[in-house]
Amino acid sequence: MENNDIKSGKTSAVISYFYLLGVLIAYLTNAEKKSQFAYFHIRQSLGLWLTFLALGYPVGYFDNWQITFSFWIAFAILFIYGFSMALSGKTTPIPLVGKFYQNAFKNIQ
Repeated sequence: MENNDIKSGKTSAVISYFYLLGVLIAYLTNAEKKSQFAYFHIRQSLGLWLTFLALGYPVGYFDNWQITFSFWIAFAILFIYGFSMALSGKTTPIPLVGKFYQNAFKNIQ
């Protein structure tokens, strides 16, 4: 990826990690620039948020704080990893699920 592409898409990439509203804002602001760096992180963030919501409700029904706490810690680590990659200007997929998100949301570009 080119340095100019990373610079132009860095703000959108970082914004995308702020809940689903951030994904929407990043997608709309990147519509003019068409930064592939920003689209990479938009796909990563969208996948994380949708997985978080899909798994969060079933995990919430367990009456066990250890399961709930583990769930929150695992997703916090994944979000911090993705956010730090966006800040540092890298396109490293999120461990375990990042490549899947890139394939699942390949139409977002």
